[in-house]
Amino acid sequence: MAGAKYIFVTGGVASSLGKGIIAASLGKLLQARGYRVTNQKLDPYINIDPGTLNPYEHGECYVTVDGTETDLDLGHYERFLNVETHRENNLTSGRIYQNVIERERRGDFLGKTVQVIPHITDEIKRNILQLGQSGKFDFVIVEIGGTVGDIESLPYIESIRQMRWEMAKDCLSIHLTYVPFVRAAGELKTKPTQHSVKELQQEGVQPDILVLRTEHTIPPDVRKKVALFCNVESDAVIESIDVETIYDVPLRMQAEHLDSVVLRKLGINDTHKADMSEWIRFINKLKNASQTVTVGLVGKYVKLPDAYKSIIESLIHASAYNDRKLELKLIHSDNLLSEKHCETMLNNLDGILIAPGFGERGMEGKILAAHYARTHRVPCLGICFGMQCMVIEFARHVLGYADAHTTEVNPDTTHPVIDMMENQKHILHKGGSMRLGAYACQLVENSVVQAIYQKTLIEERHRHRFEFNNSYQTEFEAAGMICSGFNPETHLVEIIEVCSDAQWYIGVQFHPEYRSTVLNPHPLFINFIRAASR
Repeated sequence: MAGAKYIFVTGGVASSLGKGIIAASLGKLLQARGYRVTNQKLDPYINIDPGTLNPYEHGECYVTVDGTETDLDLGHYERFLNVETHRENNLTSGRIYQNVIERERRGDFLGKTVQVIPHITDEIKRNILQLGQSGKFDFVIVEIGGTVGDIESLPYIESIRQMRWEMAKDCLSIHLTYVPFVRAAGELKTKPTQHSVKELQQEGVQPDILVLRTEHTIPPDVRKKVALFCNVESDAVIESIDVETIYDVPLRMQAEHLDSVVLRKLGINDTHKADMSEWIRFINKLKNASQTVTVGLVGKYVKLPDAYKSIIESLIHASAYNDRKLELKLIHSDNLLSEKHCETMLNNLDGILIAPGFGERGMEGKILAAHYARTHRVPCLGICFGMQCMVIEFARHVLGYADAHTTEVNPDTTHPVIDMMENQKHILHKGGSMRLGAYACQLVENSVVQAIYQKTLIEERHRHRFEFNNSYQTEFEAAGMICSGFNPETHLVEIIEVCSDAQWYIGVQFHPEYRSTVLNPHPLFINFIRAASR
């Protein structure tokens, strides 16, 4: 196939309809036909990246292997396609404007007036095109964040309009809208979709395919009506009905022939059906598990599950792998105020996961959860700040250091078992300045984690500023908490464990959830669920 094809995915009527899932599902179907696919997310906000955003504001901050803090949709792309993403796969208005302004300051525009058109739109197009020009991909699926009509999205829609004009045969537009069911009238209403498409047309873009999100089956006559009023062919009106799990969506889109319509409209004659056999095997295991494993996720952002999206999906992958149905309990760490609260809220769990989340709020609840898990021998996995809470708990209750703490929360503690890395102490800017991306980790021979990974050198992704204080290592290990993973260059502790035949208790400084995919669940999560299932 000569040159990459570009597929643009926009949304209308309402946000949170699942553009990322549709984009990832289409990518999966094309990949399953043998094509090389990558997904890109364009975010209209002015932040350079989501790294400084509160998770309640924007959900999880996903981290790529090259250390870029990105939108959570990149997690969907990686989990569905089993292909790593990088810095160029996520773009924000903040980064676009920053790049253009830096060029203006250098004098690159030779005194011209710098404007949204052509300078901002040219920068957007340059970032979109560089993925396709790399020679690595047959398809680049570009998801535009927000909703059509938002003022922030206008430069992106304009960039799409220009690209469709400049390279029409290699571009295609998919518009995702919502078709509500008005219970009082007993009818599906297509008017919001018509208005959304009209708004997109006013901005110069005619969608080639419409994907209609709905809670009710859309009958053929309603599809024909949408096609007629929106200038779209009837077979290009695709139904996306609510499903039991997001992992059903690729199969639903295949049944709706989304991939076939896309290929036909791009002039590609391909009659092969996407081979989704491995995906179907995963779905069958996910849905047909007869036994349940109950896991409590202890965190401070549990009111918005998207704040822990990758962790939750990793638990789902690992549970299906172990032929278990996951029953997830989201436990607000602010509500764990005493050991009595833990006895009440944690006593029926098969496993406890102590989630990441910087800062003082909810921290003592995580420490109490770690204490409960360790003393009651409940399988426990701590991730990033969760691992640090496990270290602090052990220092307080086993080593006897009552004021043991992290200097992030208590700079005056006499036992800073968690402290800031030296190279972080003089950083003034918060954004993008943590230890980010993939780093090597050497596993200790004969440790539990070495048996789990079945190797001695691994690579995992990080997002943190504070570390285990190595000056306490000897004391911890003498008391039974083993430092079983180290960075081979800096000797920073990456993994702690207190494990035996009767106990599974592991904390990791990195984020294993970023590496778990549908077809390759992460070994730590697999083993955690296996321990919880006993």
